[in-house]
Amino acid sequence: MNKWKSGLLSGIMLAGALMSGLGAAVADPIRIGIANFGEHPQLNASIDGFKKALAEAGYVEGKDVVYTESHTNFDASLVPQMISKLQAEQPKLIYTVTTPVSQIAKKALAGSGIPVVFSAVTDPVAAKLVPSWDAGDEGMTGATDLQDVAAVMTFTKKLLPEAKRYGLPYNPGEANDVALLEKFKEAAPAAGFEVVSVGVDNVNEIQQRIASFAGKADVIYTPASNLLQPAVAAVSAAARQAGIPIVNSDDGAVRNGVVPASFAVNYDKVGENAGKIAAQILKGADPKSIPPTRPAYEDHAPLISKSAMKAFGVEIPEALADCNCFVD
Repeated sequence: MNKWKSGLLSGIMLAGALMSGLGAAVADPIRIGIANFGEHPQLNASIDGFKKALAEAGYVEGKDVVYTESHTNFDASLVPQMISKLQAEQPKLIYTVTTPVSQIAKKALAGSGIPVVFSAVTDPVAAKLVPSWDAGDEGMTGATDLQDVAAVMTFTKKLLPEAKRYGLPYNPGEANDVALLEKFKEAAPAAGFEVVSVGVDNVNEIQQRIASFAGKADVIYTPASNLLQPAVAAVSAAARQAGIPIVNSDDGAVRNGVVPASFAVNYDKVGENAGKIAAQILKGADPKSIPPTRPAYEDHAPLISKSAMKAFGVEIPEALADCNCFVD
């Protein structure tokens, strides 16, 4: 009888231990891999936003989820190795930051069963990450950083209420510049603008081409052009001589006092958008059923340089006096 009780007690203890172990296994945090291209303030911000959104969805770091972060210092040749290492940890999901990393991950992880959520990708359709703006792809979707042209124009109207003619310099040899011009033309009528464009395909032409906006444009938008952004100081100097203020696509030149204002995508928000998508997938949603998101007006951040506004002879309007978006 004692032996029977002893055996029963041992069995109960063993079962309890097994159940305890099973409970611990169930309670193990979800693992997520983060594949970044390199250390950069905007890219790092997208990672912070991603984690924030997941935490708000109930996935607390260290408790419900653990992250393995990696980057290649912008060396594309090392991306496949980075993806392979993250895959070896058998994560529940991988978060890819930038277009090159996302494209390589798409090929490397095809058929793996590991869903991928991307961010800091401007045009996922052109990059062949998703089939259209209306749906994700097999195992992949995400959040883009495509600037909302209508939002840019809304901000411009607040900054320059009397402006009616929008000058857009662009490089005819850059597909992104050409596409942006078309978007500006489409959005302009509803925003109360007329678009005046000038092609610039050589940095030596900047002074002359920007000067040609004199009397034809009330404001100039400098796109995220591989030709124009590196030469934004020259664009600004020519625009200042012509008496035309600039709204830039990047806030770096505003912080440096080179251009009066910018209306740029907030990468914290881009990351948050990606994190919200990741939360849906972790809860069972199919990536294919989730269209890639585009930044909305509230996902952009304005910045105004007081010194540059003064240099361009532009007064700060009352509508933006309390925007908390100024630098000296």
